[in-house]
Amino acid sequence: LKTFAAKKIGDIEYPKQGLSTADNERFLRLWYEIDQLKFASNCSSNENSIASCAKWFPFNKGGDFRKWYGNFDYVINWENGYELRNFKNAAIRNPNYYFEPHVTWSKVSISKVAFRYRPVGSVFSDAGCAATFHDDVLWYALGLLNTKYAQRVFDIINPTVNYTQSTIANLPYIVNAAKKEIITETVKKNVFVTQNDWDSFETSWDFKKHPLLRNVSTISEAFNQWQTECDDRFNQLKANEEELNRIFIDIYGLQDELTPEVEDKDVTVRKADLQRDIKSLLSYAVGCMFGRYSLDVEGLAYAGGKWDSSKYQSFIPDADNVIPITDEEYLDDDIVSRLCDWLKVVYGADTLEANLDYIAKALGNKGSTSREIIRNYFLND
Repeated sequence: LKTFAAKKIGDIEYPKQGLSTADNERFLRLWYEIDQLKFASNCSSNENSIASCAKWFPFNKGGDFRKWYGNFDYVINWENGYELRNFKNAAIRNPNYYFEPHVTWSKVSISKVAFRYRPVGSVFSDAGCAATFHDDVLWYALGLLNTKYAQRVFDIINPTVNYTQSTIANLPYIVNAAKKEIITETVKKNVFVTQNDWDSFETSWDFKKHPLLRNVSTISEAFNQWQTECDDRFNQLKANEEELNRIFIDIYGLQDELTPEVEDKDVTVRKADLQRDIKSLLSYAVGCMFGRYSLDVEGLAYAGGKWDSSKYQSFIPDADNVIPITDEEYLDDDIVSRLCDWLKVVYGADTLEANLDYIAKALGNKGSTSREIIRNYFLND
């Protein structure tokens, strides 16, 4: 109760509700459904978005429970909002704040609420609200919002599944000048760590290459390195979150009421998972077969626009853009044969059989040989 004598978050920057399309099927897409040449992900203002001549822009739509960074899935048709402004029942709120860096969260959450950093470039919604703090406040506020203290306050003042702007605005906001620098640096590290996690998967538009592509000859060794990297990231983030809890518990004088410990389930970076990561490696390999990815360039090599064959030197994509998937090896250029060619280029010909065995064991499918197990995975799963 004593902490409520302080200023509130809303006194610093009142959280804002964004737009409602009234027809998501029409105006929203997942970012990988669109022509990338019509997508702009880092516009800093509405004027900048107009100058980009793009059609699609990042859109905050809430999403899964995830702290610090992530849930960059959806894009919105926002060419100065022309079509939306003329669409019946659409509600455009606070457009002057679109594209600014901000803190966002999912308005509806069944258990706890998670706050994330959004850099320049996003339009926010009524489900993925925004607080456009100035830079010197943003990191401190984000650190506070993701603490156990903040969650306890939200549970008290609004014990529902809706985390509205007014709920967030009523969080007591105490600034400790002596701790401000360490809080800011710790929060920035958390954002960096979770951004690296998010960008390790091809569902991120900033994805560069698959994490199992390393300078080793076997997938098993690559996975072991990746597993160590994930564990280090997880442990670092957990330690950082507990340190922030400890600092803010001290600032608010609640040592007798709260403890800083964070449960593993509330640490929102992914640990290595052999089957999931092998399946994603196969997905990436198929992307290389079709030219979406290249072993010679980072990120998307082709996702619309003009084909540039100079991007592909190490592994050449399929010429006719058709790869057969059959129940037996009828053709010498089917998907399993192409996968073998890709594995030879990436890990070397000498370890092909060992790598096929490793993939097959991770998939756990039926079959008498590694190739048969992999073929059944492509055919059925």
